[in-house]
Amino acid sequence: MRITFLGTGTSQGIPIIGSTHPVCLSKDPKDRRLRVSVLIEWGDYKFVIDCGPDFREQMLRENCLKIDGIIFTHEHSDHVAGLDDIRPLCYRNGSMPIYAQQRVVDSLKRRFDYIFDAHNKYPGAPEIIVNVLKNKPFALPEMKVIPIRANHYFVDVFGYRFGDFIYLTDVKSVPAEEMHKFKNTKVLVVNALRITPHLSHFNLEEALNFIEEVNPERAYLTHISHLLGFHNEVEKMLPKHVYLAYDGLKITV
Repeated sequence: MRITFLGTGTSQGIPIIGSTHPVCLSKDPKDRRLRVSVLIEWGDYKFVIDCGPDFREQMLRENCLKIDGIIFTHEHSDHVAGLDDIRPLCYRNGSMPIYAQQRVVDSLKRRFDYIFDAHNKYPGAPEIIVNVLKNKPFALPEMKVIPIRANHYFVDVFGYRFGDFIYLTDVKSVPAEEMHKFKNTKVLVVNALRITPHLSHFNLEEALNFIEEVNPERAYLTHISHLLGFHNEVEKMLPKHVYLAYDGLKITV
């Protein structure tokens, strides 16, 4: 299984428009972060988790001509706002399956009514096949996926386990009854927004404590803001099996 970090930034990305923070002014390409998303590949299949406002740029950068579906963690703008940009993929490859909780699907229908409204569908809008997820395993081609329910302040989000790989973002806490789903995972991706505490995201200390509890072979931090610091400086602070993800990073599991 191959994982590409399409984006590793928080909701505003890095650099933030108009910011003079030193990280936003950094010339290191690892300090430039698009909105958070990953591309997961196995065999001939490609699936994206989340489709934010940088989706078009991410697909162009990776020269990605086809994806087999989009899996959503939750409905916030930095995770869904790029949905309209799947149009060329639909024109080339046909209808796009999406996978999300019913609440997230309902939000997409309100936001992108011209895509979903059969009576008012706009000509040229993408064709979508909706798959509603509950908190139980579901099947993709040659892959069983296990949703993991987590809390993003008062919003329930889904993380996902693909074999030995778990992707979990926009998380502040994980209910105790979900922790068995992490057993024996080899690679964990989890959010680490900044150094100081935050209302709805793990900060660095919380992320590292959670990684220690899960005890994966490797862990990668994502959904990062400029307030976490410079990429190269933060990496030096991390345990030897924990890495700071960056846009374009590719790993295998």
